[in-house]
Amino acid sequence: MLFAYAQLSLRAFAALFAPLFGGKRWRLSALFTQMVNIGVASMPTVAMANFLLGIVLAIQGAGQFQKLGATDLVASLVAFSILREIGPLITAVIVIGRSGSSITAELGTMKVAEEIEALNVMGIDPVKFLVVPRLLAMIIMMPVLTVLGEGVGLFAGWLISVTSLHLNPIFYVTNSIAAVEQKDLFTGLLKALVFGGVVGTVGCFYGIQVEGGAEGVGKATTKSVVTSLTSMLAADALLTTLIYFT
Repeated sequence: MLFAYAQLSLRAFAALFAPLFGGKRWRLSALFTQMVNIGVASMPTVAMANFLLGIVLAIQGAGQFQKLGATDLVASLVAFSILREIGPLITAVIVIGRSGSSITAELGTMKVAEEIEALNVMGIDPVKFLVVPRLLAMIIMMPVLTVLGEGVGLFAGWLISVTSLHLNPIFYVTNSIAAVEQKDLFTGLLKALVFGGVVGTVGCFYGIQVEGGAEGVGKATTKSVVTSLTSMLAADALLTTLIYFT
């Protein structure tokens, strides 16, 4: 299973970068369709999730910092946590549940209906035709959704701190800016890119491997979500470790 996944991933990324070296161009119409399905349709859910987490993070942080008489540090906590960890992580979870599972179910249904075999008969590579648009759209839209989520989360932290904790709005913004560096923003975007690649390849892999009719589609979708979540968390831990010690 692991070897088959690695083989599919290598084929997909080879086809993905082929246009940069004079190979066949991407199917832009299919790419834009997937960008809408994966990214645009996920924006409300991603925004809502990050907004709520921004509120929770500010309130929980304030509860602890009040004991130390350092409520002003809420701004630093919210900004640092959302940019480095919470934003990319919760966005990836939402995309896995909504779009990663959808990719698996869609490709799995095509596999059960023998549409993928029909592509092979016509001499069309299913990886280039089906996997590449979905993988590229996932890699492009995951950072976009992450930036959206981070912005909404930061705004939520500011809003609850100003209205409920009665912090000075200008002072809050100043503390937030002082608490983070460019490295924190780039860290979040790097994680989003990696998460996009992981979710895209895992979703496509389980979809193409479906066997056993409609029941097989359901089982593959469940495996896809579980594997994507586990792999994403493993990638997050690895990237955090590498970035922390460099």
